[in-house]
Amino acid sequence: MSDLHNLSVKSLASLLQTKEVSAVEVATRFLARMGGNPHNAFLDIDSEVTLAQARASDAKLADGTAGPLEGVPVAHKDVFVTRDFATTAGSKILSGYRSPFDATVVQRLRTAGMVTLGKLNCDEFAMGSANENSAYGPVQNPWDTARVPGGSSGGSAAAVAAGLAPAATGTDTGGSIRQPASFCGITGIKPTYGRASRYGMIAYASSLDQAGPMARSAEDCALMLSAMCGADLDRDSTSLDMPTEDFTASLNNSLEGLRIGIPKEFFGEGLAADVRAAVDSALREYEKLGAKLVPISLPRTELSIPVYYIIAPAEASSNLSRFDGVKFGHRAKDYTDLVDMYKKTRAEGFGNEVKRRIMTGAYVLSHGYYDAYYLQAQKIRRMIADDFQNAFKECDVIAGPVAPSVAWKFGENANDPVADYLADIFTLPASLAGLPGMSVPAGFGAGGMPVGLQLIGNYFKEAQLLNAAHRLQQATDWHLQKPQGI
Repeated sequence: MSDLHNLSVKSLASLLQTKEVSAVEVATRFLARMGGNPHNAFLDIDSEVTLAQARASDAKLADGTAGPLEGVPVAHKDVFVTRDFATTAGSKILSGYRSPFDATVVQRLRTAGMVTLGKLNCDEFAMGSANENSAYGPVQNPWDTARVPGGSSGGSAAAVAAGLAPAATGTDTGGSIRQPASFCGITGIKPTYGRASRYGMIAYASSLDQAGPMARSAEDCALMLSAMCGADLDRDSTSLDMPTEDFTASLNNSLEGLRIGIPKEFFGEGLAADVRAAVDSALREYEKLGAKLVPISLPRTELSIPVYYIIAPAEASSNLSRFDGVKFGHRAKDYTDLVDMYKKTRAEGFGNEVKRRIMTGAYVLSHGYYDAYYLQAQKIRRMIADDFQNAFKECDVIAGPVAPSVAWKFGENANDPVADYLADIFTLPASLAGLPGMSVPAGFGAGGMPVGLQLIGNYFKEAQLLNAAHRLQQATDWHLQKPQGI
């Protein structure tokens, strides 16, 4: 079956359950496609581990003990620690690191039966909007290899778009699932903060980081999210004490009467005309499906950029202090004393963007600046969350663009890191509020590059978001479009 790589997670699961194809056949097909590491999407591949997992899945399929996603391949962003594959977080400082345990998200997807294809490239420690910050080279966008795939989950988005994996895990701190999903023409969802365990997910900003699935369709994301989520109270203090939920149960609900809020701040100056046209087209489809568009305001949208780039680096400066060369990871070879070892190890091991954010974070937490910057940012963060709650009194779901433009070309923002930061303006507010958000393919813009529609829901409304996305995908074929040659 030469087109196995074009099948959805649901289709593959169905074929495997009915034994029309074996897990080993599916894994072999994807491993063959991964040969040569197209688009520099993967950082670690071990075919023996993958095929051993596939054989174990075939045994479970044969004896009737198979999980719901048994034998379906998945690849993991390289910030999730794994026993069987190296975990580097895209950084030289963790080159070759092997974890003694699996992240909870990895373990839960394996329990559901998914077979691991390998680890995916990402911006170093998930810090970036273009996947240009990886110590192991940039990931190429399958739609145009001269362009970025988005970040930080660029390897995840590129792998799915290029048919190297039917699904992947990603993490979203300020938009790192939604923005690359938009740039690569796939679907991705960030659930409510705390829905998915952060145990074993290398921390960037602990009050913002959240895991989520990336796949071609909302239906596939719903299947994965159902397996990923659930309480993990003993190992993650930020895990929500909520039962697991079947996010596929309400996918086909009617959208008649659904109120979709359109924030005026998302459609102002700075939004590219081609992106706006694609988003407007998707919104017209919702009106055909019975939804009602409601004008709303999120007045502190612009403040989300300075607030995020104070809070996230502050947390990163604390989280990344553990990478000092003492117990694991890279250690400088020549040093005179312990302090010198710290300095040289971190200077050699961290990339420029990581160093920039660590220094920014250390500065805003320092004596004399903590009150002026960090505490003020936290206050505005609460106001941003309140803006959303006021908006949800008038609507059920909020819709708008994921990013102001389509994917840009490599090097365009090389000398202006702030330009990358500004590209996150539409994704940061939901992250700061801890709300669920997703990117859904909504057509194409300049250069034939994909455009994503962002959907934002209230707390714990992932099922409603996935329902809205699924019904749009039943009415359109944007999510079925593939890069040339895939």
